[in-house]
Amino acid sequence: MWADRRILDLLGIDLPIIQAPMAGANLSDMVIAVSEAGGLGSLPCALLSPDKARDELSRIRQSTSKSINVNFFCHEASGFDAGREAAWKQRLKDYYLEFGLDPDAPAPPSTRAPFDESYLNLVEEFRPEVVSFHFGLPQQGLLKRVKDTGAKVLSSATTVDEARWLEDRGCDAIIAQGFEAGGHRGIFLSDDISTQVGTMALVPQVVDAVRVPVIAAGGIADARGIVAALALGASAVQIGTAYLFTPEATIAPLHRQALKNAKDDQTALTNVFTGRPARGIVNRIMREVGPISPVAPQFPLAGGALAPLRQKAEPLGSSDFMSLWSGQAARLARELPAGELTRTLAQEALIKLGQRSV
Repeated sequence: MWADRRILDLLGIDLPIIQAPMAGANLSDMVIAVSEAGGLGSLPCALLSPDKARDELSRIRQSTSKSINVNFFCHEASGFDAGREAAWKQRLKDYYLEFGLDPDAPAPPSTRAPFDESYLNLVEEFRPEVVSFHFGLPQQGLLKRVKDTGAKVLSSATTVDEARWLEDRGCDAIIAQGFEAGGHRGIFLSDDISTQVGTMALVPQVVDAVRVPVIAAGGIADARGIVAALALGASAVQIGTAYLFTPEATIAPLHRQALKNAKDDQTALTNVFTGRPARGIVNRIMREVGPISPVAPQFPLAGGALAPLRQKAEPLGSSDFMSLWSGQAARLARELPAGELTRTLAQEALIKLGQRSV
């Protein structure tokens, strides 16, 4: 019933819907539910130790035989810059004093682990059908070993040049991440976010530029978005924010409440939480310090100094210092279980495409 079956056949799935891997916001429960429903469930590993990732993958493999995606960041690890850290702590000093914290206390570590040998061992052990990357691709030796397991490789592109770069280095499909998407931008050939492209403009240009199938991401939260993406030439969609409304999402209650109240013009790109641009709901720290701060430490170190502030504010019912990741289409989302949401979105899209049901 789907006219373009390239992604379905490539990834071994029934529905052209990929649940976005959302570090800190989903674990095995969501992966299992989405994959069992016929989409592609995705496990984000950037915030998981190899041991924790192994536990989650073991549970997934015990619960579903369907295709799954395992996602990794592949950034260059940043070294500690004492001067920049000091400037950042100085910028946050008044907040520390407001909450009775010592501004001179060492900041807790803030880590998002890049893909390395330990994560590669997990890929070789569990052999997921799909492995996806954010911020480019790992070095060729690691990538070859991933592909040697039989996994199909995906990665995010925010420009046509990035899409071509990924295809030239062996990606089996490209995720075209529009400016509307929540969470971290996949940008890796540049650090200029002022020229980033929206989904409607990016997807057809990437489709025209590469031979591999294209997956549209950013601002897609209902059947209308799916149909629009397919009309632009995408073979599938990747959806993130809509899945944050599901009971399987592992987000804090304050984050969930903020999503329910978010309007279309209440998100922005910010680097204050990690040091790298990511889209989230605007809160106090974003308004007063950023949203883009020139003194925020390099990714992923910026979040360490914010952690004590969040720990103080959150029990008081305040999300002022939380990273409230969200795309621009949160108002289009519905509160459904992840499996039901996947099936419903596909069914509604097929109806709009002139089909009757999944």
